[in-house]
Amino acid sequence: MDTATHTKPELHFHKAALNLKKVVVRTPLQLNPNLSRKYQCNVYLKREDLQVVRSYKLRGAYNMMSSLSLEQLQKGVVCASAGNHAQGFAYSCKKLNVKGVVFMPVITPKQKINQTKMFGDGAIEVQLVGDTFDDCAAAAKKYTEENEMTFIPPFDDYRIIEGQGTVGLEILEEQSDIDYVFVSVGGGGLSAGVGTYFKTYSPKTKIIGLEPEGAPSMKRALEAGEPVTLESIDRFVDGAAVKRVGEITFSVCKEVLDEMHLVAEGKVCTTILKLYNEDAVVVEPAGALSIAALDDYADEIKGKNIVCIIGGGNNDIDRMQEIKERSLQYEGLKHYFLIRFAQRPGALKEFVNYVLGPYDDIVRFEYMQKHNKETGPALVGIELKQREDYDALLENMQRFQINYTELKNDDNAFGYLV
Repeated sequence: MDTATHTKPELHFHKAALNLKKVVVRTPLQLNPNLSRKYQCNVYLKREDLQVVRSYKLRGAYNMMSSLSLEQLQKGVVCASAGNHAQGFAYSCKKLNVKGVVFMPVITPKQKINQTKMFGDGAIEVQLVGDTFDDCAAAAKKYTEENEMTFIPPFDDYRIIEGQGTVGLEILEEQSDIDYVFVSVGGGGLSAGVGTYFKTYSPKTKIIGLEPEGAPSMKRALEAGEPVTLESIDRFVDGAAVKRVGEITFSVCKEVLDEMHLVAEGKVCTTILKLYNEDAVVVEPAGALSIAALDDYADEIKGKNIVCIIGGGNNDIDRMQEIKERSLQYEGLKHYFLIRFAQRPGALKEFVNYVLGPYDDIVRFEYMQKHNKETGPALVGIELKQREDYDALLENMQRFQINYTELKNDDNAFGYLV
């Protein structure tokens, strides 16, 4: 297929599904009782977190690589990724007995490097290049040209889109009456594939694309009428945080997505924790986007059949503290203050006994040192039992004439001190 032009070829999803049959796991479509009860509808989860490499990315990578000529395969393949695409690529190299080179940024966590090597099982080598993904991708493409190899992009190729679209095929084979599909959008491969399949075989189904608030690249592209490059993004939802969507995926998504919706990163974190605590489901941030959006559609989806695609479950346990922190702040349960305590005996004791509510808890306390080594204000983190306790806390601070400054998470001081 020629991906240099934007003439959309016919996409062969059923052929791709046959091609993938011996490689991918047919992941379950599970009715979730807790979510169904909460939203008064039938919520089905498409569990791509249970895929063999714990994400849907294997589908597109293998579908494209297996379409290459023998000569192309013998010369080898290259990808640039620090996440799920690298793992799907590595597994495909092993299955096809092809030499692969994975370019990753130098800052890539060791756990992700080890996972990629494990799935490649001797078929791939990893090259760590550059401090950012953009530097890494540029180096990968240069290496590809110099060595006459084939570059396997994470999303912007029709064969990748076909592979990802088999997720939609599996959904409709199990449940034909679907009113809404909620799907995360990064570069746009999954949403383009699933969206195209549904618009062909179930046109009544609404396809809702979801991005994190800090990386709205597809939403901005749809508003502008073409892909745009965002100056900066919040990379927390790493599987769906790209500065620019693909040219091909954009051209498809603008035809098949009914809506693009943004989800706060803190809401994603709350969803991750709830899924773990209530359903024992481990999802990565991008995998939680589809469920995190349901609150915003609660009235609309009542009585309907809903599918949320959980795109992946590669969540590093080292991130759990940050996930909990972001969730508490989003829910209004954790607040940070700079407090200038009066320089007299008992001031701190008075604050604890009279200013804090009965269930308020100090979870961080440290005095800031001034340049002349005098004691400055104290950085105080306070965790509340319920959001409504916040107003009472501020009232008490004012009543007892506490000299304080609240640190908001979009302030420069917050990033520096907290």
